[in-house]
Amino acid sequence: MTTYYDTLFAYIARIMELPEHDKISCRETFHPLSVPRDTLLETAGKVPFYHNFIVSGYMRKYYINEKGEEVTNDLNDGPRFFTSYLHFINQTPSNEYLHCITDCQLLRISKPDADHTAETSFTQKDYTIRLFHQVQEEYRERIDDLASLTAEQRYLKFIHRSPNIVKHVPLKYIASYLGIKPESLSRIRRGIS
Repeated sequence: MTTYYDTLFAYIARIMELPEHDKISCRETFHPLSVPRDTLLETAGKVPFYHNFIVSGYMRKYYINEKGEEVTNDLNDGPRFFTSYLHFINQTPSNEYLHCITDCQLLRISKPDADHTAETSFTQKDYTIRLFHQVQEEYRERIDDLASLTAEQRYLKFIHRSPNIVKHVPLKYIASYLGIKPESLSRIRRGIS
């Protein structure tokens, strides 16, 4: 389990260094969980109870549109936090599903534990604010890309930034995330090869 926490601390260290007090708190409040592939970790219509950190594995976040189609609005690449973030913070029902595409190793913290550690942690408030800004920036960039880049440009940018996702995640999820029909993405991939 030590490697779970080492992975978490290395991820957080990209933004700020955690003092030992906060590392101890993380070890007490983040609990390991192994999830088999093709598991729905959260479903729409429910309030997210956990904030998830992906140690290993691939997950997607999606919603069902008015046509009844799954629309992937987030895919993880490498260790990172992965939650219906605003719904978790505000404790409101989410319209999203969290799907473990592969076997996943997670660390999770419950909302009550997150609230408690926010009062005792030296760094959690600062980190949470920075994480929120990062999530918002990624969302804005994705919206801009969908509006301003061609399908091929979006795919090329995606494979440059997230080459591991292409190796481990079905193309239909990648196509959905990029706002491209699967058959169009297949044509783009053939053209690039």
